Amino acid sequence: MTRNYRRAILSVYDKTGLAPFARRLLELGFELIASGGTRAVLAQEGITVTAISEVTGAPEILDGRVKTLHPAIHAGILARDSVAHREELGAHGIAMIDLVVCNLYPFSDTVALPGTTEEDAVEQIDIGGVSLLRGAAKNFERVTVVCEPGDYDAVGAALAEGVSDDLRRRLALKAFRHTATYDVAIAHWLSEHVEGVEALPTTIHLAASTRIPLRYGENPHQEGAFYLWDSFDPVFKRLQGKELSFNNLADVDAAWSSITAFERPTVAVIKHANPCGVAVGRNHIEAFERARDSDPISAFGSVLAVNGTVSEEFVEALGKLFVEVIVAPAFEVEALDRLARVKKGCRAVVVRPTRRRELDIRSIRGGLLVQTLDRARDNRHSWTVASRRRPSEAEQEALAFAWEVVRHAKSNAIVLAKDGATVGVGVGQMNRVEAVHLATRRAGERSHGSVMGSDAFFPFADGVEEAAAAGITAIIQPGGSIRDEEVITAVDRLGMAMMFTGVRHFRH
Repeated sequence: MTRNYRRAILSVYDKTGLAPFARRLLELGFELIASGGTRAVLAQEGITVTAISEVTGAPEILDGRVKTLHPAIHAGILARDSVAHREELGAHGIAMIDLVVCNLYPFSDTVALPGTTEEDAVEQIDIGGVSLLRGAAKNFERVTVVCEPGDYDAVGAALAEGVSDDLRRRLALKAFRHTATYDVAIAHWLSEHVEGVEALPTTIHLAASTRIPLRYGENPHQEGAFYLWDSFDPVFKRLQGKELSFNNLADVDAAWSSITAFERPTVAVIKHANPCGVAVGRNHIEAFERARDSDPISAFGSVLAVNGTVSEEFVEALGKLFVEVIVAPAFEVEALDRLARVKKGCRAVVVRPTRRRELDIRSIRGGLLVQTLDRARDNRHSWTVASRRRPSEAEQEALAFAWEVVRHAKSNAIVLAKDGATVGVGVGQMNRVEAVHLATRRAGERSHGSVMGSDAFFPFADGVEEAAAAGITAIIQPGGSIRDEEVITAVDRLGMAMMFTGVRHFRH
């Protein structure tokens, strides 16, 4: 236990709860040292503290950029409780510091503001505060470090009895996480202002300190939480309805991704992160009805993505369908009121655009798999007609629609589409012909006259033959199989049309 405290240094940007904590420290017999801004706030509260300049014998200089960076401060923090270190401090007239209370300039908040200049951002890069925290955290054997105002009460109570070794370690861990997160935010910001930064950096710095607890993970026996990347604006915000679950959030992200490329009114019906129905329409109500009809059974308990404002009429059009979440750029007040009345549990989630550079990161045992996001817009002019028959203009439009939807379905994926709506989807199959069979079975009679999109090439002609038997007239796929000629021959024999994109859209 550390007892007989002598000195504390206070240098905080966030002054929340500072004055009561400072009074508690005085009651415990601490001598308080404070930097300019912190000292001024405490003085307004009638609390007299020693200025840092009185300890260092040097004034704050360079517009406050240099104030705590001095041996009189850092030696007092870093000294061990040993005879040799005490003697050395005594020889230089330096006293030990036992408690460091510090938090940092709001860099992330600053760069998130519209119109923030580079100069504004640079001025919010804390130097002295980071040094105080790191020095105190390094010397956790003797020094107590507090970087969060929320810890003031607990630390004050512990100081009265003697801070345990375990608590000092825990507080040091918080401080190191705090400074690490701060540095990552700066690195992310600067990477967006440096020309030619590589898509996949040699070192990946991850910081996600805002932790939102979830009831559980994918299953009740798993713990779950949602962590927000630091310096990233939240993309999804729940406006009302029940709390979002682990699975809800995964579906919301998949749902919104599936409609971002469409300009016409579009609705996606998502189940287990897969599109079971996507459609465009003259308005969002028509788009919803067509998307729902793609697979009415799977639409129960789904997540809906709407690429426009959700109106009261749209909510009314949902009828008795059980919907877990609706995600959209905006909701009319009347729509939210109606949702609250007739679908109390349904979550309304608004999506906000983000300009941040992101990577697709997945964890596996021992490390991370990292890739750039599959967001490249396909160039229809680079597509080639592989069959003898050229697809009609209507078929080409349907093929383009199917190709956009299939990239968001789990592999092996097949999407059947007609007139701007899916009519059958087959996903997550171990072989492609089974995915075709699943999609055509779901489509039933609607497969007649539809087109088919495949996220990867057909390794055999059997998938094409299955499609033809279901009445599908045209196919779009990447091409590139060693049996492409065999597949093309089958397409020609069956009177179908087929286009090659040269791009694969696997999604595992």
